[in-house]
Amino acid sequence: MNKFQNLLSPIEIAGTLFRNRIFASPQGFYNVRQDHLPGIDEVAFYERKAKGGFASVCVGDLMVDDDTGTHYPWLISLNNPDALPGMAMVTSAVSRFGAVASAELSHAGMYSDTVAARGLPLYGPVERDVEIGHVYEMPEEIIYKIIESFGRGAAYAKQAGFGMVTIHGGHGWLLSQFMSPMLNTRKDMWGGALENRMRLPLAVIESIRRHVGPKFPIEFRMSGDEADPNGYDITEGIRLAKLLDGKADIIHVSTGNHEIIYSTIITHPSMFVPDNCNVKFAAEIKKHVKAPVTTVGAISDPGEMEEIIASGKADIVVLGRQSLADPDLPIKTATGREDEIQRCMRCMTCFSETIDRRVYKCAINPETGNEVEVKTLSITPAEKKKVLVIGGGPGGMQAALTASRRGHEVILCEKRDRLGGVLLCEEKVPFKQKLGEYLARQGKFLDKSSVDVRLNTEVTSQLVKDIAPEAIIAAMGAKPAVPPIKGIDGENVLMAEDVYMHPAKAGKNVIILGAGLVGLELGIYLAQLGSRITTLEMMDRTNMSPTSLHGVAINEQNKQLGINIYFSTCVKEITDTGVIAEKGGKIVRYDGDCVICAAGQIPLRKEAAELIGLAPEFYQIGDCLSPRNIVSATQEAYFTASNIGRIL
Repeated sequence: MNKFQNLLSPIEIAGTLFRNRIFASPQGFYNVRQDHLPGIDEVAFYERKAKGGFASVCVGDLMVDDDTGTHYPWLISLNNPDALPGMAMVTSAVSRFGAVASAELSHAGMYSDTVAARGLPLYGPVERDVEIGHVYEMPEEIIYKIIESFGRGAAYAKQAGFGMVTIHGGHGWLLSQFMSPMLNTRKDMWGGALENRMRLPLAVIESIRRHVGPKFPIEFRMSGDEADPNGYDITEGIRLAKLLDGKADIIHVSTGNHEIIYSTIITHPSMFVPDNCNVKFAAEIKKHVKAPVTTVGAISDPGEMEEIIASGKADIVVLGRQSLADPDLPIKTATGREDEIQRCMRCMTCFSETIDRRVYKCAINPETGNEVEVKTLSITPAEKKKVLVIGGGPGGMQAALTASRRGHEVILCEKRDRLGGVLLCEEKVPFKQKLGEYLARQGKFLDKSSVDVRLNTEVTSQLVKDIAPEAIIAAMGAKPAVPPIKGIDGENVLMAEDVYMHPAKAGKNVIILGAGLVGLELGIYLAQLGSRITTLEMMDRTNMSPTSLHGVAINEQNKQLGINIYFSTCVKEITDTGVIAEKGGKIVRYDGDCVICAAGQIPLRKEAAELIGLAPEFYQIGDCLSPRNIVSATQEAYFTASNIGRIL
């Protein structure tokens, strides 16, 4: 008997058969063509999930009404007939691999940034002011227009080959604005009482049903709880769901509101919260409705997914970031290879990349965002070469695995007694559990491969000459930067890596120099262990992207743990009792038992340069080129190794 018999069992909904209970969450694709129409990158992005075995693959952020509801200018409009061929290519790519393509129908309501930018009026349930402008109470003629636009959008989606539609009724967009008892205080039939607040969403479902017919699944995505003290809770969420029951074919239970920072990192759970933390909302709603219920949020383990379905908490699990980390999760689960699944670390890299560059990237899956290139590489043969990879960190391990899979003879040398590089120091940090698992899993892949792994091996010029490689990939990493501060060599000064491995050395009153990712996460770790943390940073902000959702999660942890961060603070001297610094032109003293240096990394460029010329091909990747994060290291490693010996 298959141990995932519930998770892998088919389910029939509104005449459509879904091959298992694992759906890919609605994800918009923002790397559209210059004419804002779907291109081959978008086709390959969604196709990859279908190839991996997902039962349904949802194309997110499809706009039903340009004039009133678009929040980003690059979103695809279901009003635009020119998008039809591209959408048909997407649905064909998804359906030919056995998945059901779903179209997420969305309207941003009073948060329609693009509408405001065009000088058109913003509409919401009631008149109010929001950050992007003045919101007018939506008149009835606009309400009826939008109801019809959802129906026409669904008909358009069906024509394009979609087998289901997902109505976005959560996260603070238009329909959830009308559903909200806090926002929708209208005095007419469209607001106030529960039945009136639900009139618009239910009318949208009816409109869609008229346009698509009876045998076509309609999924309704809602926030079971807005995760906001001023919003509605699960009790109200149950009341909303009960009115959707019998109208929507699937009730998709998410949580949160995108306009509320704290709520956002509950909708998209951070690494600081437990796995499956939002399942409870679906489980409560499931008790009160007959329609199939889906659950989403921080779900990555097939065994836990099986328990969710078997115990009746939900009928379907929906994976978002996990579908980027490993789009093959369903097929690996079905074929007994669940130990090979790369589990999402919830590092928020995917969010940061889409916000900053409008392209999906994943820290541990170099294929994500590069699906077209990967497809090309998979059919491009390589001439076998002897490849030496120097360094067993994330970049080195990925390079060795990729080169081996391309058919090369690969030797991987690591100067330590374990693979994993500097990140090994974080493997026992509770909120970095998935990072430790990732490093261990990469190591197991190497064990199963033909790669000749040589630990405790320092690479010298003579060793390279003895190996005589045809290509060298230098992934030698970096060393901690030690700023020229008086007292930096004191006995009470420790490096961040050392403290990660031996946290008891830190003491109870700790000063951390540097508010980059290393220093910030180390501060959280030590605070969780009971230390009092003071962080000093020379710049006027943290050294993280201002758009980083992980940064938002870190800020919330700092608040909860009482961590003090002092910006624009220049350390002048470290003493036996703490730090003397200059802040705002004044000398300030900070007391501490221990001072931890987290001032960045210095690339091992000189060490790498000494090996140039010892092989016909020489490549430098990762931190030894310039301080990088995991996503840069894995991307550089994958594509550098893929290019070696490529036959053009």
